[in-house]
Amino acid sequence: MVESTKFAEFRRARRVWAVAAIHGEDGRLADLHERLKEGLEAGDRLVYLGNFLGRGNGVRAVVDELLSFRGQFLARPRAHVCDIAYLRGSQEEMWQKLLQLQMAPNPCEVLPWLLHHGVGATVKAYGGVVGHGEVAARDGAVSITRWTAGLREALNAAPGHAPLISSLRHAAYTEDGNLLFVNCGLDRSRPLSAQGDSFWWGSGGFQDIAEPFEGYRRIVRGYDPSHGGFQIGPISATIDGGCGFGGPLTAACFESSGELADRIEV
Repeated sequence: MVESTKFAEFRRARRVWAVAAIHGEDGRLADLHERLKEGLEAGDRLVYLGNFLGRGNGVRAVVDELLSFRGQFLARPRAHVCDIAYLRGSQEEMWQKLLQLQMAPNPCEVLPWLLHHGVGATVKAYGGVVGHGEVAARDGAVSITRWTAGLREALNAAPGHAPLISSLRHAAYTEDGNLLFVNCGLDRSRPLSAQGDSFWWGSGGFQDIAEPFEGYRRIVRGYDPSHGGFQIGPISATIDGGCGFGGPLTAACFESSGELADRIEV
């Protein structure tokens, strides 16, 4: 297993709840949290599989809800900070790329691509105007820097938002080496420590995984770009119900053995 601040490790986990891509749908997240409180058992761990941001109109409210429920989760008896984790998803990765747009060699190409994939909702959530960004991209690095600085200021001004975004992990796993949680996919030809962007963009063949990867008997992802719905295979599990694309928000609970123990959809 990988010892790194990029990864979250759940120790002595009997069950782990995983929350799929949220995509700015704050109402669904609040409803899911209400249901989740009823299903939590002592010693349960919780991981959000990325893509909190983007697409929906409630991006800021989603982050506020994540922070609020974190307090409730940790207030439970014998709960510890290491029992809850948040993964970086493709939306969070694109948001970081947007905040560094002035460093891109071709910002006039990068910005439209990011906007096409849903980042515009996060821009608006933090007070940005997409049209101003498009003008800045044409004007050059100084204008882009001024525009992205405004977004950073708004992010930093929202209590707890910047610390949460900066603390996102690339993946999570259980101490016993049975469960692995990722955002979108992974490259089976690379070790876990060398996955890089594969966690966000390497979705190809995920459902075809038929043998354990580095010993992990269950690999769970929270976002499926092809929107194939909830699927449980011999090794892989996709729990994305399509939230942000007209589908429900899903949370799934897995036993340490890899078996599905519970499921919530709202």
